[in-house]
Amino acid sequence: MLTMPVFLELVEIKTKLASLFPFLLGTLFSAYYFSSFDGWNTLLFFVAMIIFDMATTAINNTMDYVKAKNTEYRDGENILGRAGISVEKATRLIVTMVMVAAAMGIVLTYRTNSLLLVIGAICFLIGILYTFGPFPISRMPLGEVLSGLTMGFGIFFIAVFINVPGNELMTLVIDWPAFRLEGHLLNVLIVFLNALPLVFTIANIMLANNTCDFETDVSNHRYTLVYYIGKPLALKLYGLLYYCVFAAVILAVVLRVTTIWMLLVVLLFPLVQKNIKTFQANPDKATTFAIAIKNLVLIHGVQIVALVLALVFS
Repeated sequence: MLTMPVFLELVEIKTKLASLFPFLLGTLFSAYYFSSFDGWNTLLFFVAMIIFDMATTAINNTMDYVKAKNTEYRDGENILGRAGISVEKATRLIVTMVMVAAAMGIVLTYRTNSLLLVIGAICFLIGILYTFGPFPISRMPLGEVLSGLTMGFGIFFIAVFINVPGNELMTLVIDWPAFRLEGHLLNVLIVFLNALPLVFTIANIMLANNTCDFETDVSNHRYTLVYYIGKPLALKLYGLLYYCVFAAVILAVVLRVTTIWMLLVVLLFPLVQKNIKTFQANPDKATTFAIAIKNLVLIHGVQIVALVLALVFS
């Protein structure tokens, strides 16, 4: 029976922080740097984003159940097997969530610009193909890169895009049968630089997950990035991505494309360094995987505080 607790576990509601932080930071950055905010657009995007994120997670769990070679995982660890949810029922739920999110995206496109439809379609495609289809992204060495870019940069960019006038970022002008893409390249690069910390921390959640699940993934024929580069190099990459977070924050402050309050993030370096060493010493799903989530909350929580302080004192 699909009760609310089972539904929340199927969509892994606890993991939605990975979507919430890019949304909040993109919205605050838009208000700080571009002095622009649209409440209705922001609300529509937030609801559509959360619903679609839940749908992609449900797809992930359903496809893992269908394709599992390890019967102990399929019937004991996977939520469909453990809760007795049929694949048909899960599929109906997924289709409903995707359709609702798509409908809200169309409304948001009407309120902004046609370019949002293109960007949204790309994000939808990556989200669905992440675990669906003959060659799902999650079973390839592309998961970390695409999850980081789609959620870290994609959500941040859209959160800015829906709040600023088209001529300040990008716009798609359609004069059938001709069309042209116009934009402000410098502003796009500034948005990308400020989204980089999110790209790195979200990619690291996927990397940490795949490192902890390495043996289980191989038994289920999932050959992720960790399979190709090996655990030792994956653990080194885990640390490097966090160092890149601090480098991106410092660069943005030096270039004056974010608030100087953002340097508060640098104060977290000793704690993040300690967390890196702890995970590298014992990459385990039950005990140390949560460190990647804690690091994300710490770093981006401080970034949110920094942008709020900038807005208050500007």
